[in-house]
Amino acid sequence: MSSPDDRLTVRRVAIVLGLVLATLLGLALLWAVRRVLVWILLAAFLAAALKPAVDHLQRRFVRRRTVATLLVFLAAFALIAGVGALIVVPLVDEVARFVERTPEFVRDIRAGRGRLSELVDRIGLRRYAETHGEQLQEYGDRLRQPALGLVRGALEAVVGTITVGVLAYLMVLESPRMGTALLALTGDRVGARWCLVGRECARTVTGYVTGNLVISLVCGGLSFVVLAALGVPFAAVIALVVAVADLVPLVGATIGAVVAAGAAFMHSPTAGIVTVVFFVLYQQVENHLLQPVVMSRAVRLNPLTVLVSVLLAAELAGLVGALLAIPAAGILQVLLRTADLPRLLHRGRR
Repeated sequence: MSSPDDRLTVRRVAIVLGLVLATLLGLALLWAVRRVLVWILLAAFLAAALKPAVDHLQRRFVRRRTVATLLVFLAAFALIAGVGALIVVPLVDEVARFVERTPEFVRDIRAGRGRLSELVDRIGLRRYAETHGEQLQEYGDRLRQPALGLVRGALEAVVGTITVGVLAYLMVLESPRMGTALLALTGDRVGARWCLVGRECARTVTGYVTGNLVISLVCGGLSFVVLAALGVPFAAVIALVVAVADLVPLVGATIGAVVAAGAAFMHSPTAGIVTVVFFVLYQQVENHLLQPVVMSRAVRLNPLTVLVSVLLAAELAGLVGALLAIPAAGILQVLLRTADLPRLLHRGRR
């Protein structure tokens, strides 16, 4: 017969193994639904940013929350679509013009005429094409293979965008009912405190969105001034692309700089060099001065916390982490302040 100590040991081992297996199963489940979790997180971010506008519209002008929510979301998506049209339409026109002139460019390159032919000779592309013809043909064949994957990725992006929009709409629409349910579940005093926490978190997200838009407008405006002064064609469109790309913390200015510098180099080497120098200097100012200062006032975080949060989140979660780092840090600060952490620590010592 086994002793009580042996049975107790077996029970403890079984409990530990069960906890380990449950943890692994939970992590595997989270990994399997990670895409949906990202959609929900982005939807919550969008809902928190638009909820104050819906509340204000409902209090002042529209009584029904359904109508107020619909109007705010339509206005937001109309603004996004308008900005996208301002960027996409000129780019599509330019691509169409380039496609129409492609045969002419090819004839000029083969005949050794024009600036494009000089550029091809200067960087050695003609010699490389002549000596690596079969390799280039193989690369072209490989590029045709992932076309189905690109189409599938584009469809998934469209489905994800629609899903995030619908989730955010429902979150904003149902927020009063969720608040009422929270009050009924936790009691008036605790529920009112959590509702206050929710409003503070929404204010943090709204402040982040506002601060990010201000920084992007500054970047786009300065880019337009520099490009227009250098005589680069379509300076306004390029500056708009730069402003939209700059919405992404840390790396956004670099993405916009690549687009602007490429257009400037196509205009002239001098314009390209000046543009590169401008963006190198501006990105340092934005990352280490403008963004920390503006975000510290918009989200009420000190500049050091803003910079450290973005750097750590970008390293851990990439682009999504960089986008959500500052509002996440602001929400964490609200939660810690609401929990009255110094009082809890003092009670723990006692």
